[in-house]
Amino acid sequence: MLRFALSRIVMAVPTLLIVAVAVFVMIRLIPGDPAQLLLGDLATPAALADLRARLGLDQTWAEQFGIWFGNMLHGDLGSSINTGQPVLPLVWDRFLISGRVVLVAVLFAALVAVPAGMIAAWKQNKAPDLILVGAATLLVSIPTFWLGLLLLIFFGLKLQWLPVVGYVSIGEDWKAGLLYLAMPILTLFLHEIGVLMRMARASTLEVLRLDYITHARAKGLSESAVLMRHAFRNAFGPTWTLIGLVLGNLLGGIAVVETVFTIPGLGRLLVDSIFARDYPVIQGCLLFVGVVYVIVNLLIDLCYPIFDPRVTAE
Repeated sequence: MLRFALSRIVMAVPTLLIVAVAVFVMIRLIPGDPAQLLLGDLATPAALADLRARLGLDQTWAEQFGIWFGNMLHGDLGSSINTGQPVLPLVWDRFLISGRVVLVAVLFAALVAVPAGMIAAWKQNKAPDLILVGAATLLVSIPTFWLGLLLLIFFGLKLQWLPVVGYVSIGEDWKAGLLYLAMPILTLFLHEIGVLMRMARASTLEVLRLDYITHARAKGLSESAVLMRHAFRNAFGPTWTLIGLVLGNLLGGIAVVETVFTIPGLGRLLVDSIFARDYPVIQGCLLFVGVVYVIVNLLIDLCYPIFDPRVTAE
């Protein structure tokens, strides 16, 4: 187990370095001059040169990367060009909002989708299977922004159960905060149920065809005992891996949902920074999402031997 954990941690280090290099290069390839954007079209060449020098834009890419990477290791991601705020605290505050929405949505989606997928596999080609697979396919096919708008119209405008737009911090008023986050969480919850249910069904079907399941049934065990004591552990492994991928993907792609419901999360910050050409904030957001993605999947890998002890034999 220790050897497996160390190997995964060692593999994560070069991955994080590649993420940092990729983010740095992508930002430098974005068209536009930050100095020109800040000073306007009427700025003199001398003023532009002075601002580029203060921002470090007059140096080579290698020199810029060395300075930026060194500062990053000390927790300094620079300051926003537009507001002057330090990037790391700004990104962290927005991440807490997005992370709360994503984590709760995926947690509830997994609690519903995994049992539903196992039931669909157990009742393969019967009415429960057809209904669950049809519902999962429908939910996966609906874009999140359209699903969010439907929920907004139904629960916000017609029933008036939930606030339509806006945001209240849970720290200020936890009841109002939960109401404002309910529809974004429900949107992601419904969409990810379909993804996780299909994976849980496919994994369970594969496990149910194995010889040891046939042997367990031949011993006279009930179907519920076969599913829970013999099939669940091995069938849940691939779904557990998918949960890690879903968490990372949602964190990087939550901007659409946050825009629909005007939630000031990390995705919304990234979109606003792109429109404002605020390169340090864009760079910080992308780097933070990449690092969180790698760390989440590292933790998923470290937990994998719980579901499949054979992994530790690598």
